Amino acid sequence: MSMYPWSGDYTDGDPESPVAIVTLSEKYSFDNAAIWGPMKTENLGIEKVVANVISNPNIRYLIICGNEIRGHRSGKTLLCLAENGIDDNGRIIDAPGAVPYIENLEQGAVDRFREQIEVIDMISTTDRNMVQKEIDGLVKRNPGCFGEPYIAIKFKEQPTSMKECTIALHASIELSPWGDVSSMEVK
Repeated sequence: MSMYPWSGDYTDGDPESPVAIVTLSEKYSFDNAAIWGPMKTENLGIEKVVANVISNPNIRYLIICGNEIRGHRSGKTLLCLAENGIDDNGRIIDAPGAVPYIENLEQGAVDRFREQIEVIDMISTTDRNMVQKEIDGLVKRNPGCFGEPYIAIKFKEQPTSMKECTIALHASIELSPWGDVSSMEVK
């Protein structure tokens, strides 16, 4: 079973390695890396990368390599996330992607990602040996574990009414979806 909580098209490697690789449109195999795989979209794809990277605090570097997916610009959008973060609407600041929104992660997960990793921009590099050389150099520079794993939980808001979400804890106490406890009238 993988230590990475969000499924996707990736390969697990050495969990102690400080390096993760996003290969954009290419598929490669690497030595001495924690996790690697392609990323095609500038929204859900980026969310999966962020969630999986922060779940392993040993990962301190993220290499982005390979060719961009036409129209999505997911590699450049991931660079913008690491550099600029997101605005109050979840839009990745200054991102060139068509739909650069983070909708399934909380702000804390994005902040953790930005603090934990250093991004290595190798976009347009398709030579596997050049990428492997970079990995080997980063492994030697390993700054060590960042701390505890951060597990980013996927959430989806469901359109429901307050009544549908209220939970009765006792015959006279109810809990709202926001954690407010209130008394119910007993009839």
